[in-house]
Amino acid sequence: MLEDLQKIKNELIIRGYTQRTIDQYLIYIRDYILNASRNSVSWKLDNQQTHDFLVQYLAQKKQTLKNTSLSLIYFVLKFLYEDYLKSHILDDLKSPKKEKYLPNVLTKEEVKTLFDVTKDTRDRLILELLYSSGLRVSELCSLKTDSLNVTEETAKVVSGKGNKDRIVILSKNWLAQYEKYKEKYNKKHNSEYVFAKLNGKPFSSDTIQRIVKESAKLAGIKKHISPHSLRHTMATHLLEQGENLRTIQTLLGHASIATTQIYTKISTEDLKKVKNPLDKL
Repeated sequence: MLEDLQKIKNELIIRGYTQRTIDQYLIYIRDYILNASRNSVSWKLDNQQTHDFLVQYLAQKKQTLKNTSLSLIYFVLKFLYEDYLKSHILDDLKSPKKEKYLPNVLTKEEVKTLFDVTKDTRDRLILELLYSSGLRVSELCSLKTDSLNVTEETAKVVSGKGNKDRIVILSKNWLAQYEKYKEKYNKKHNSEYVFAKLNGKPFSSDTIQRIVKESAKLAGIKKHISPHSLRHTMATHLLEQGENLRTIQTLLGHASIATTQIYTKISTEDLKKVKNPLDKL
C-alpha cells in the first residue's frame, strides 16, 4: 500500500495540488484502500465486486459525514479511479448527498441579547466580528491587524477556504470599540493577530467555539449555536434588509469556483455600499 500511496502522491504533485489538499486526499485514499483490503476487495480492478464495494463504502460514509466531506470523498475517489487508474467504474455513481437542513439562525433580538450578556470586552468583540463580517472561525483566528482597513471599513481575508482571498465588511461601531481594546491590550502584549493569546499566538477554533457556546448559554438561547451560526445569521439578516444575494455570496466566499463564474463580478466599491447588520441593530 505504501508504494501505491507514494505513486498517488506523486501524481497529485504533478497535477499541481496544494500540500493541504494532497494530505487530505491521501488520508481518504488510505482509508478507502484499508477498507477494501478488510473486505477482500481488489480496489485496483474494474469489476462488479469493486463497483459494489464502492456503493457500499459511500453509503456508509453518508451516515456519518457532512455533505462537504461526502463530496470531497467522492472527488477523491474520482481522482483515484479516473485520473490515477484510468478506470470508468464511477461513471454511473453520483456524488452522495445527505438531506439538506436549515442552519440555526438567530433573530435580531437574540443577537442583541447574546452581545449584552457578554461582559468581557474581548469576547464580545469576537462575537460581534463573527456576526458582522461573516468570517469562518478559522478565518477569524488567522486574521491579522494589517488586514484591517479602518478607512474603508473592510478586512482582507488572505487564503480563505479554497485558498481564495476576499474582502469582508466591518462595522463602524465595531472598529471604534476594537481600536480602544487594541490600544489597551497592546500596552501589555504585542501581536500581529486581531485576537491573540497572552503569548501573542492566535486563538484556536476550539477557544472561539467555547466563547460562543458560553455566551449563548448566558443569553438563554436554546438553539445549537456555533461560530458558523453567526455567519449564517449575518447572511440571513442581510437578505432580510434587501441586500443582493450575489453580493452576500461574495462576502461569505462560500461559492465554488465553478459557481462564482456564473455570477457577475462584484467590485470592492460595491462591497463598501453594503450596510453592516451590526450597525443596524
